[in-house]
Amino acid sequence: MLHRCRAGMLMMMCSAKQVLPLTQAPTLASPSIATLSHPANVRPPQDLNRSIVTMTTNNDPREVEAIFQRKRSLRSKLRKELQNMDPIRRSEEDIAIQSIVLGAPWFQASKSLCAYISCAALREVDTSRIISEVLSKPVEDQKKLYVPRVEDRNSNMRMLRISNVNDLIENSMHILEPSLVDSDGKQCEDVMEASDPVDLFILPGLAFDKSGRRLGRGGGYYDLFFAKYQELAKKKKWKQPLHVALSYSLQIVEEGDIAVTFNDVPVDALVSPAGYIPISQVALDG
Repeated sequence: MLHRCRAGMLMMMCSAKQVLPLTQAPTLASPSIATLSHPANVRPPQDLNRSIVTMTTNNDPREVEAIFQRKRSLRSKLRKELQNMDPIRRSEEDIAIQSIVLGAPWFQASKSLCAYISCAALREVDTSRIISEVLSKPVEDQKKLYVPRVEDRNSNMRMLRISNVNDLIENSMHILEPSLVDSDGKQCEDVMEASDPVDLFILPGLAFDKSGRRLGRGGGYYDLFFAKYQELAKKKKWKQPLHVALSYSLQIVEEGDIAVTFNDVPVDALVSPAGYIPISQVALDG
């Protein structure tokens, strides 16, 4: 049941000493561009940054339906595999992934980020220690942290700033999201109205490949939000943020397994238990 998300949130309310101790995370040498496979419909790393991956070449309904059928089939497969994932292995991978993120130069250097609040019932990679690390600092020393709030069933999502766990509430599905007003009664800042750009997006998904393709849960919320934020960044002449997806080992699939459409936005890098995998040029440069 989704109410388990509340239990996961209790970890974020604990001090750093109360969180599960971290083992030494394994590392993985960053693959070179030459070692990554890039099919014709995916741009190579030097062109991947902030581009929209395209597979369809026309509006043939049969082709589009075939792509969505492939997506549905892969989602079903990954949901079953995640549901059957050994809890001990899941915990070990959660610890390793978060250790890598917290120790990464791109995370430490970020001043403002958007990150998801993980929900155990959805089998998402845990972010509780990442969130706790940000919120444990005094407000004046914190990174700006924006977390998602689903607005409707039309793929509209907002990213609102929180400063402590009291700024989070449970929605009708018992998933934690930011309140419209913070614990001091002030309206939570919307990232689309912020005066400063976001450096980093930490995002979930069901499946990923090493060319940057991402398979979400089918709602289209992240892709629509990315498109809007990209336009805002272009308008304000901001540097585009780094998009980093967190992935269990079993969620990284073979090239070509993830079908994509015109509005699917690729990620810049992956973090799995094996290490950090840069994909786009911005990730390689970072």
